[in-house]
Amino acid sequence: MSIKGKILGERLEAGQFNENTSEHLHRYALATSLCEGKIVLDIACGDGYGSNMLARYAKFVTGVDIDEPTIALAKEKYKLPNLEYKTGRADKIPCEDNYFDILISFETLEHHDKHNEMMGEIKRVLKPGGVCLISTPDKLVYSDKKNYSNPFHVKELYKDEFYALLKKHFTKVTIFKQQFFSGSIITPEIAEKNELDIYKGDFNSFEKGKEIEAEYLLAVASDNDFVFTGSSIFIDPDFGKNKILQFQNSSLRYKIGNLLLSPIKYLRGRK
Repeated sequence: MSIKGKILGERLEAGQFNENTSEHLHRYALATSLCEGKIVLDIACGDGYGSNMLARYAKFVTGVDIDEPTIALAKEKYKLPNLEYKTGRADKIPCEDNYFDILISFETLEHHDKHNEMMGEIKRVLKPGGVCLISTPDKLVYSDKKNYSNPFHVKELYKDEFYALLKKHFTKVTIFKQQFFSGSIITPEIAEKNELDIYKGDFNSFEKGKEIEAEYLLAVASDNDFVFTGSSIFIDPDFGKNKILQFQNSSLRYKIGNLLLSPIKYLRGRK
């Protein structure tokens, strides 16, 4: 398993705004469609914002994370009668056997190398026929094609490896792909088909296709047949505004510039 500090370097907490914000919120939004009235476990829950969102739909939610101070923060920030937080490892989940209907684990696998042990624990705590919703970067797109090495990642998986790991433990596995983008969407008022044309281009040329090259893989796994939504889009209407505010609050250069300009702003306001 990776050490606590290395995992903390990539945590997303409520109030942070970047492409990871949309990606994580999109995953949790999808998860809500599975959690209605269910008993849910959220592995590597971080500061607990996702578990808290799931608890609005689920019968009961347990959030588990390896870092004790982070769990203490989650307990302080989010308090609902159907929500609890525990300290524990992904390969040694501190929960009883055959208890959960749904297990969620987003961006956890790549932070440790005990993948089979983790999957064995997932099967142990899930009820027979329970559903696992899990995501991880695709090593080919996320790392290889960009010649990038994330210092917080211990063992990334290629898509085939990810699928094989899940199939070793579950009989039914469906893989989805996820990619953050900046662009535009055009849809019919009433969609009759679950299809999406994908255009890429600039002022020189356009390309049209059906597949998207995605950095992240999202899988739904179970031993029973399950119904899960297909293609979806997450829209964050305040993303740009929040990014600007975050920059203003954190940038020393902006603060100095704003201070220097404040006399001019004052004089303009008096006109």
